[in-house]
Amino acid sequence: MQQTKFLLDEKRIPESWYNLVPDLPFQLEPPLNPATREPVGPEAFAPIFPEEIIRQEVTAEPYVPIPEEVREIYALWRPTPLFRARRLEKLLDTPAHIYYKYEGVSPSGSHKPNTAVPQAFYNKQEGVRRLTTETGAGQWGSSLAFACETLGLDCTVYMVKVSYGQKPYRRIMMETYGAEVHASPTDLTQAGRDILEQDPDSPGSLGIAISEAVEDAVKNDDAKYSLGSVLNHVLLHQTVIGQEALEQMELAGEYPDVVVGCVGGGSNFGGIAFPFIRENLKGNKDTRIIGVEPASCPTLTKGRYVYDFGDTAGTTPMMKMYTLGHSFVPSGIHAGGLRYHGDSPIVSALVHEGLVEARAYAQNPTFEAGVAFARAEGIVPAPEVTHAIKATMDLALEAREAGEEKTILFNLCGHGHFDFSAYEQYLAGGLVNLEHSDEEIERAVAGIPG
Repeated sequence: MQQTKFLLDEKRIPESWYNLVPDLPFQLEPPLNPATREPVGPEAFAPIFPEEIIRQEVTAEPYVPIPEEVREIYALWRPTPLFRARRLEKLLDTPAHIYYKYEGVSPSGSHKPNTAVPQAFYNKQEGVRRLTTETGAGQWGSSLAFACETLGLDCTVYMVKVSYGQKPYRRIMMETYGAEVHASPTDLTQAGRDILEQDPDSPGSLGIAISEAVEDAVKNDDAKYSLGSVLNHVLLHQTVIGQEALEQMELAGEYPDVVVGCVGGGSNFGGIAFPFIRENLKGNKDTRIIGVEPASCPTLTKGRYVYDFGDTAGTTPMMKMYTLGHSFVPSGIHAGGLRYHGDSPIVSALVHEGLVEARAYAQNPTFEAGVAFARAEGIVPAPEVTHAIKATMDLALEAREAGEEKTILFNLCGHGHFDFSAYEQYLAGGLVNLEHSDEEIERAVAGIPG
């Protein structure tokens, strides 16, 4: 049977980003000064972000217009296609209808350019010459490298060392786009040197790489820092995904009973979920929203909902979020984009208030789901999104047992074409389920300030 696919049409690219914050039935907690622990305003972000990004971080407007220059670049790959996974449905023998929004058609192969392009655009407008950033699996680093090259900026990427070794082709992709890439922790920053002094063989973490990238930006007047997840403005930019999906689902004549996304920092999850959460909050719908994370970095399922630093060195404003502690170093799973000690303050609040459900899966079951999906649908998914696929398949099997015709939508946020070493290990039976004991997690959260 023919898959449901919608052709790319530039006119269907959203004209505005959607801001969920004004529609929330509760107030988000403000960021705190890392030294005084007092609430801070937008000025706290001035050393690292351009003015327009800071404005979007704190805006109370429900919609933020997308600059025409950004929409023109978006048109290289947006709107992205929506598919119905009929072959997967047949494999599972389920009455559920499974749809997925495929963000792997972007230049870098993931959802990340949705925010990389506007961030580079606003920095260029304000005269910034170079952007610094961190990256785990490399999806964000390659996306920012693409955006910087497109808009004429230099780019420096601090890549988590374990991923630097696991994913050399991501590094090569960044370098092809003109970026300078370092394996973090490095000896180029004080934050990196401090970590190496404590542990010369440190595998690195997103928290460490953030510390290095922020330090680099703060110490150089011509540079600013760019973040690929967690903060409000990043999730704002990603809502082009969910807005397109709403329209495409309407064209398909269906509406999801469940929306699923993998969660690391929260960007692709917020991108697909926030427009559907808006419909729930307005009383129009009652869709289940499920975020899925790795059992080796169980922030939403085992973390603490408290204030913590976004980076390991403790230099960023403190945010109220689910966290395992800013000193937590996750196991070296192949889903590098999900190896972050904290989570988006918005996503964390939604989970805390019961508006979003959270699940966690170990590494091998997610790769099993990823292989099954690839064999059924033909797309090899990134290790990150296999977590969402595993949850989707479980939901579809639950629908089969209950005899219910559920409609499930998940965000296939990127392809796995640079992750075949991970698939090779899985297929050879050499992949292990890396998880932390409750005692290890307790030790990590014990270091959270206060």
